[in-house]
Amino acid sequence: MITNTQKQDFDLFIEGKIAPSLGGKYFDCVNPSNGEVFARLADADAMDVEIAVNAARLAFDHGRWPQMATGERGKFLLRIAALIRENAKELADLECWSTGKTIKHATFIDVPTCADTFEYFGNFETPLNYETIEIPSPHLCLVDREPVGVVAAIIPWNYPLIMAAWKIAPALLAGNTVVLKPSPTACAAVMALGRIIVQAGLPKGVLNIISSSRNEAGKELVSHSQVDMVSFTGSTETGKAVMAQAAKSVKKLTLELGGKSPNIVFADCNMEAALGGALSAIFMNQGQMCTAGSRLLVEDKIYKTFVEQLVKRAQTFNIGPADSFETEFGPLVNTAHRDAVLRLIEQGKKEGAKLACGGKVPAGTNPKGAYLEPTVFINVRNNMTIAQEEIFGPVLCVMPFTSVDEAVHLANDTKYGLAAMIWTEDLIKANAVAKRLRCATVWINTYGAFDNAVPFGGYKQSGFGRELGKEGLWEYTQLKAITTDRTPGGKPLASSWF
Repeated sequence: MITNTQKQDFDLFIEGKIAPSLGGKYFDCVNPSNGEVFARLADADAMDVEIAVNAARLAFDHGRWPQMATGERGKFLLRIAALIRENAKELADLECWSTGKTIKHATFIDVPTCADTFEYFGNFETPLNYETIEIPSPHLCLVDREPVGVVAAIIPWNYPLIMAAWKIAPALLAGNTVVLKPSPTACAAVMALGRIIVQAGLPKGVLNIISSSRNEAGKELVSHSQVDMVSFTGSTETGKAVMAQAAKSVKKLTLELGGKSPNIVFADCNMEAALGGALSAIFMNQGQMCTAGSRLLVEDKIYKTFVEQLVKRAQTFNIGPADSFETEFGPLVNTAHRDAVLRLIEQGKKEGAKLACGGKVPAGTNPKGAYLEPTVFINVRNNMTIAQEEIFGPVLCVMPFTSVDEAVHLANDTKYGLAAMIWTEDLIKANAVAKRLRCATVWINTYGAFDNAVPFGGYKQSGFGRELGKEGLWEYTQLKAITTDRTPGGKPLASSWF
């Protein structure tokens, strides 16, 4: 495990170079496994934000990046993907130490996914340029996709490397310039990514990455007159504030927000697959996922057996420091968040839900760490706080249902609409249910099957806009219609109207 003698400083990436903040200030990055400071991060002030935005503005308005061919921009993304893979161990360690996700998770999911996203968009073949529209008049109509301009990308702390790639790669490929602000809670790996990206040789100002402990930094980006678009991933409440701020200057906006995803298990499922999937859907990354299957709906015919087996397995997890390859379940991101989750657990008990397992700090773990047992509630009603609010932790609410209609009603009875899971061997039923669910992603007989070609986003208060795929790329473009008259003789109706 890293010690205090190995602390590193991570500086800002602005105007093509790595440098401290103008004020020379740093803030600490704490390892949630042991409560120790393992890195210091440059603390950007308002002037640093201003310089980053101005650098991006200059690069877009006067640089060659927007005028490059898509394929030429793609080569830079492929170079970044290769550099990520060359530095995979460093990035995985930093992701593990700052977020508390297990080293297995960081090594085999986060870092490869980050690299793969840059590679996918680097190899993107669908043209972004002119498309001819057939219209019933003597006109040639061309529709062009152009970059939006300067993009402010703001990401959360639960999947920093993946979220950074999801925003940077398509935004850059489309010809935009970017200012990325990761969460101060866990951004060491993203700041290290900035140091790595320097080696890719991007033109000055095309990408800027700033860390800041100040809440105002995000507001400064969203409200900045020189920012054309905001791409935000985070909580629904913060997303509402971003939306209100962006509305003042009518910025283009994409929001990927919270979730309270239903995991529907029918009696005719493959029991072993559904059990494993249900456990992964809520306990992977200690439940700190916007798509977490935190509401488990189980058909009454198998409810008792399913819950008994699920609880039994949840109690066998090897809980410990995230950087041990033997650990299956690490700490939450920090003690403040862990304590907030504990308060919601107490709220669930007060409202009448029954703890089937977990609900407390596990014995034998480092007292300075942010550990919490995998927690399962039964006797849950769908109107309880724990069933409606995004807990963002390892807390599962289990509810029975008796019919397809009841399952669909329970699943849709939430303000969120991000993801859902369905477990059944009857694929006709599964697809019929999927069509009735008011969410943007449905996984049938699996969980977390993300692919860079498949768009991801939300319905309702889970946000709007899409990440990934051609749809995610198009979010970073704007449409321009160019219509040329081809009337014989060159005298269209408009020229003789008056």
